[in-house]
Amino acid sequence: MITTVVGKTFLEAYNIKYQVNKSPKEFFEEVYFELFYNHPKYMQWVTNSPFVQMKTGQKPELLTYDERIEKLENLFEKAENSEPDASFALGFPASELKEYASTSGLVSDLLIPATPDDIYLSWIGSGLGVGVAGGFSILFDDATITLQTFEGWKIYRKYLEDDGLDKLRGNQINTWNGQWLKYSLDTDEFREDFDFTELTNQKIFDVSSTMVEVNTVNWSELFFSLSQLYPQGELTGYVYGFGQTNKTIGFIPFYLKSGTRIIDIYRQLFGELNTDKKRFEALFGMHIKRACELGSIGLLALRPEGITKYMGEDKNITLKKEEDNFNYYVYKTWLVAMLSKNKEEITDYTLELAETILRYRNGSKGMERPTLINKELFASKTKRGFIDALAVMIKDLDSSDLEKIKSLKDEVHLMTNEEFGYFCTLLKFDYAFVEKKS
Repeated sequence: MITTVVGKTFLEAYNIKYQVNKSPKEFFEEVYFELFYNHPKYMQWVTNSPFVQMKTGQKPELLTYDERIEKLENLFEKAENSEPDASFALGFPASELKEYASTSGLVSDLLIPATPDDIYLSWIGSGLGVGVAGGFSILFDDATITLQTFEGWKIYRKYLEDDGLDKLRGNQINTWNGQWLKYSLDTDEFREDFDFTELTNQKIFDVSSTMVEVNTVNWSELFFSLSQLYPQGELTGYVYGFGQTNKTIGFIPFYLKSGTRIIDIYRQLFGELNTDKKRFEALFGMHIKRACELGSIGLLALRPEGITKYMGEDKNITLKKEEDNFNYYVYKTWLVAMLSKNKEEITDYTLELAETILRYRNGSKGMERPTLINKELFASKTKRGFIDALAVMIKDLDSSDLEKIKSLKDEVHLMTNEEFGYFCTLLKFDYAFVEKKS
């Protein structure tokens, strides 16, 4: 099972880094159990597992040391003597005998032999799952990422034990992993001397009068941080969800160089990224499930959710508020990235074309030209409709603008339908931008 594979990758890297030779059982007992379960507040809640099977009157927060050790020994007994199932081998099928099979996830119909070590590794691997918004987690079979995730375990446990944070929720290890990786891998934001206040300012924690809990990270924010670790790389992630009903999406390639590309294009278009970086990154990315349906996560999956209402429609961005201007920078960055994804240099000539179209609009009174531009040119769903609108414009253009529009017609004719959709939307946004400035 993938949890076992990831657990093994981590443990091998851990033994090398710390110059030890812990077996899976030794690590589980001496490190994992001590961090996750040998405390009044658990870091992980595994339904039906020995750690949550309570005798009459027992509660996790009231267990004595001896009672917690008893639950650990119950797990050892099952690992050594029972057929693995999801209650104590994480990521394995649920027990057919207990009729829990409908809640299984990460399951294969191949008969794969499992040793006790595999079971302990499955726990370690499950603790390395990276939770993202949308109810899913991601497992990366990567030594560097798993070691970095492990470093975060100790931070989460430290805060759970802090007397001043008695309202902090436990059992959020996967959610915490996502926030920790996003923050600790971000070279622009990470501080070695961070404290709880800093993490709260980073919106990692949500603090209310009744509870403190870890916010779930958007996958796009995590993606941008991982792209700093592997600027030109790609990773394969296993996307899944554990819950009342487990969900398995499967292995998805993550093209991290797309995150690098987005930042590079923004800098080429607008200068250094001196805007609200967290807000900027959070605007990118469709829902994680929809992104996975594309088959891979790269530039297309990073499409800003808010942009779709403008594509192929006569609606345009207003640029009346600061938020609209911010969205314009994000939308333009993504559109230029999509239009230049197979090119060394970015293509950004739509501002000049937008100025040409604005001159045409201002060259006559009445609503005929604005209607042509907004309702026919920019609202065109096809290249044919766009070119037909350009043909109407040509008779009223002066010589210099005429050449630009004729050249535009030829370029649009050679575009793919996909490229045209991006180009038309970008031109529409730039038109709104130059119109506001005029």
